[in-house]
Order: sequence, then structure tokens, then C-alpha cells
Amino acid sequence: MKKVLPILLLALLFCTGASDVLAQGKISGVFYGDYFYNVARDTTFGRTNLSNSALTGPEGLQGFIIRRMYFTYDYDFAEQFAVRFRLEFDQTANSSGGYAVLSNGNQSVYVKDAWMRWKNIFKNHDMYFGVQPTSAYEYSEGLWSYRSLEKTIMDLRGIVSSRHLGASLRGKLDDDNVFSYWVTVANANSGTQPKDVTPALRNGDKYNLYSLEVAYRPTKEITVSAYGDFRPTYPVNDPASTTVPKATVANNTTTASLFATYKDGSNFAIGVEGFTQMTGNAYPDPAATNKLKTLSRMGISGWAWYNFSDDLGVVARYDYYDPRSGSNNVEKGDSRNYLIAGLTYRPAKNISIIPNLQYETYESIPNGRSFDPSVTGRLTFAFSY
Repeated sequence: MKKVLPILLLALLFCTGASDVLAQGKISGVFYGDYFYNVARDTTFGRTNLSNSALTGPEGLQGFIIRRMYFTYDYDFAEQFAVRFRLEFDQTANSSGGYAVLSNGNQSVYVKDAWMRWKNIFKNHDMYFGVQPTSAYEYSEGLWSYRSLEKTIMDLRGIVSSRHLGASLRGKLDDDNVFSYWVTVANANSGTQPKDVTPALRNGDKYNLYSLEVAYRPTKEITVSAYGDFRPTYPVNDPASTTVPKATVANNTTTASLFATYKDGSNFAIGVEGFTQMTGNAYPDPAATNKLKTLSRMGISGWAWYNFSDDLGVVARYDYYDPRSGSNNVEKGDSRNYLIAGLTYRPAKNISIIPNLQYETYESIPNGRSFDPSVTGRLTFAFSY
């Protein structure tokens, strides 16, 4: 009965006018799925994954997986007000587990977007409130155009959450839209969790995230964007302090990135994206006693795609990621090189079939231990509506 009641309520809503609302809005969606086969892994670590690896799961693992499925509803209440509600279903690619599951074993969905847009709150500027995309890679993901194959590097490496719960202001800085901006104030920890108002809960979200993205488009082919954010957080104990309680030091995080691309219509595009992220006083300094060191992450990604025709194209991308930069031996051995290459076939509009190969190499650890590369082959199916 509990399962039947929601269905009856929905049916009643449709019969009493909700269908009119749906008819005035727009339903859309995307689907990315694979058949994958883990061709090669370093067998010395068996089913245990190397840290900071983009390719997970043991050698020989194969099967079908859905990496993204969206169901989106957009509705304009009035000339200046619009809303979006989006559900997402996905699985953890190339792994032996880790799927989002309910207690009964069924795979679940979650709210990806739930925002309201106030168009032209003042001329050429829109305000958004709710669960909304980050500006950190919204532009780069759109121009990369192959989210069906992989996330952009900042998303893949978890540098910035893909969604924030907060408010943002976006707009043009000139009438020709050569310069634009996107400023956000949001919960610092994730897309949907509420702020923590209980001081005793140190893992909550007492602090906010503040971000700014500025884009420059001198021509229709060229886009350059710069992003930065600041995430203040709880201070941490100073290991050198002799007071009771111990003195504290800042543990804030700052992120900066730069993205540039050249795109010739639907024929060809090439792009590069780089980022750096620093978290102050993040871990014990391996070269000094009673001292904390700043955690520095960095990465760079370069990609290109070319379409021979409307139904055939090629794509390739290379990423380098170092999750902890430093000269000490304990800070070495964790950088990664990641390569994707594929052939795109489009049998119909908005439908793609992409045979592709993923290849990842691992930095040797200081004692000389090296790791074999990871290789995964995939046949990716993608469509949108």
C-alpha cells in the first residue's frame, strides 16, 4: 500500500491540472553507458586499487555499467522566473562495487539540480538559488563535449564539488558578451548538505565557499576562463604550541584554474585546462618536527576532437595529476598520467557510439618500486533527448 499511494497521488495531480504545468515546461535527459573490460592492471596489488587512480578494479573485470542518466524538468513561471529539477542515476565505473544502492539492494537516484533563476534581476545579470552547478568547470565541460567519456580533470579528481547549495550571480560585463562573470556563495562541503550550526560538530559546514569565474571570448572560436575559490574552515591545532589548549593555525583551502579553448563550430576543438589547489597546514612536514605543511595539488589536461563528417569523429585527451607536490620522499610516488582516445560514430542525431581506450601510468615510489600501467577498453553508448 505504501508503494501504491504515491502513484495514486501522482495520478490525481495529473488529472487535476499538474499535467498542464508539465505541458508548459520541458523534459530532457542524457544517458551514458558502457560495456567495459579491464585489459591490464598491476597484478601485484590485486584487487586493491592504487591511490589516486582514475582506473579502478582488478584485471579481467568486465561488464555493463550506467555512468550517468539524467531526467530534467525545466519550467518558466513567468518572463523573469524559471526553475530546474534534475534527478541523476549513476554507478561507479570499472569497479567491483561502490554503487549507490538502497537498503534493499536496488540502485538509487538523487537530486542533482534544484534551482530557481531570476532572469535580469538587473540588466544582463541573472541570480540563481538552490542546488546548482559549480562554475569551476561548467564552461570547460561544455566545450570538452565528451562528458560521455570522462569528467573534466577538476571534477574527476574531486578538486571542486560538481554542485553547490547556495546563491550565485551570473552576467555579462559588456553588451557584446566578450567578458562575463559568475560569482557564488555556497555551502563549503558539498552540493546538498545544510550548514552546520552546532559548533561541536567539527565536520559540518559552519563556513561557506566563495568563488568567482571570469570568461573572455574575443571571438566566437576562442574562450578563456579563470576560476578561483576560497574555502575557510575550522583551524587545526599547532603541533609546536605548548599552551593548554593548544594554539591553532588556519586550515583554509584556495583553488585557482585557467582554461582556454579554440573551437571551430562542430568541426574541431582543442583545449587546455590547468589548476592548483592549496590547503594550509594540512599535514605534518616530513622534513621538520612539530611543523605543518601546505598541501599542494596540481593538474593539467589537454584534449582535442575532430569530426570528419556529421557521423564520424575522433577524440583524445591527456591528463597529468599530482595530488601532493613536494621534494621529500613521502611526497613522491603518487603522480598519475591518464590518456583517453576514441572513435565516435553517430548513427542518428543525439546518439553516439564510441569505442575508446583508457590508459593510466603511475609514478614509481622512491624505493624504486614501479607499477604496470592500467588499461581499460570500453564501448560507450550515449544519447540525449
